[in-house]
Amino acid sequence: METWRCVRRGYGRCVAGRGRFSMFPYPLKSLGRDWTTPWEDLQKYCWRRHISSCLRWPGHYSRAPYPYLSSRHFSLNCRPPFLFESGTQFQYYNWRPDQLNNTSFIHLSPYVMNSDRDEPSSKRMKHQGIIKRNWEYLCSHNKENVKNLEDRNVDSTREDHEDKFDFSVMSYNILSQDLLEDNSHLYRHCRRPVLHWSFRFPNILKEIKHFDADVLCLQEVQEDHYGKEIRPSLESLGYHCEYKMKTGRKPDGCAICFKHSKFSLLSVNPVEFCRRDIPLLDRDNIGLVLLLQPKIPHAASPSICIANTHLLYNPRRGDIKLTQLAMLLAEISSVAHREDGSFCPVVMCGDFNSVPGSPLYSFIKEGKLNYEGLAIGKVSGQEQSSRGQRILSIPIWPPNLGISQNCVYEAQQVPRVDKTDSDLTQAQQEKAEVPVSADKVSSHLQHGFSLSSVYSHYVPDTGVPEVTTCHSRSAITVDYIFYSAEKEDTAQGPGAEVALVGGLKLLARLSLLTEQDLWTVNGLPNEHNSSDHLPLLAKFRLEL
Repeated sequence: METWRCVRRGYGRCVAGRGRFSMFPYPLKSLGRDWTTPWEDLQKYCWRRHISSCLRWPGHYSRAPYPYLSSRHFSLNCRPPFLFESGTQFQYYNWRPDQLNNTSFIHLSPYVMNSDRDEPSSKRMKHQGIIKRNWEYLCSHNKENVKNLEDRNVDSTREDHEDKFDFSVMSYNILSQDLLEDNSHLYRHCRRPVLHWSFRFPNILKEIKHFDADVLCLQEVQEDHYGKEIRPSLESLGYHCEYKMKTGRKPDGCAICFKHSKFSLLSVNPVEFCRRDIPLLDRDNIGLVLLLQPKIPHAASPSICIANTHLLYNPRRGDIKLTQLAMLLAEISSVAHREDGSFCPVVMCGDFNSVPGSPLYSFIKEGKLNYEGLAIGKVSGQEQSSRGQRILSIPIWPPNLGISQNCVYEAQQVPRVDKTDSDLTQAQQEKAEVPVSADKVSSHLQHGFSLSSVYSHYVPDTGVPEVTTCHSRSAITVDYIFYSAEKEDTAQGPGAEVALVGGLKLLARLSLLTEQDLWTVNGLPNEHNSSDHLPLLAKFRLEL
């Protein structure tokens, strides 16, 4: 056992058991749960040293750990030992390590096999399979109508009538390949082949084809993959694509893609959260806001605002997360604002790197947040302890950002209203006459949207938390689809006085899974799901 520990850790012991020497001239390389090193290195530094006679093969000791020698790395003239048959003698007693090609590799597997069954003892290595995700219908009288939308053979123009417009939205963090390789420690549970982009992209594209959403909001879209593969593939499926890459040296970004047959593009509005003149905003995250016009013959329909973002991950920088969110909300307010002072329906998607019930999440849903005395690491709910963390400053962002505590651009605090002065209420006149001064800034944030989450984040019958991402370190919910709900579906709160033209009705959503569900298929990514996030999918109805 000690010998095998040496092999796994990359050092050997001398005969007397004192001291260690390096087995490999270079560090082991890892991707997923496989550790690889050129075979000639192991042959030179292991079998020619003192530990060569101590290696245990499963043919002799069925419960002993062993190196996993992948058959694809052997020469065609050599038949490798059958390592996975427990309880049998080592048949190929003439086989020797020097029969391997010099270019071969040895895989060092972290798992131990059981003697009674040929499967790993680790709870994380489960039988590979597919978990079916079902549609959850929010209104029983809509169930039949939504089922009709699932039939992709039906002409999409028949889905919409003069009094309503149905459409679907998918939000999906597809996992940038560069980020995957830079954070390989998060994917130690995965087999190496499933982590290659050449394997992952066809799976991702297959999912997108299967669900056939009218609008796609994608995060972690790598720039080179977008230009060469993702955009051409989606355009061939009838999508128009808009993309915004992160600032700085970050190679990925966000994309919003929509079906030509369903929408016309009115405006594209990228949002860069990095501001070199503001020390707080030194991160390269971005957002993207589109204004779309539904294609409905012989009917006038309100436009729809679609927003997509990927907020900062750092759990201890809640001040940056809140400021980035305020910048996104300000842009949405500018894009979705109508001349009569109302807002068109809004769908806001993305990876918000915040958990359900956190202050940031509650601010989005409730439209208000008093952050006085709030620890900086508590904003997103990712940190369990606030010990040693500073308190959020008041205000969080400096005045030169140009965004008010109501999460609108300073020049747009008073909506334009096409009425005479006599038609204005007394409150509106006071608001227009009294400018906001620095000494009146409080610890209260507000926004003027009435937003609901598509998902409830818990399994209805059991109360077990649903998750949207699952890897070696954690399994939590950080991805969301928020939407402008009809008034009767939301509680009155700040901004409730702002009229919504044709609020959205949520018809159905694609069910999420629990952590236990995902580990039955070896977590994420796996053979069938090629991102460490699950795609979120919802069907909406816009009443005209």
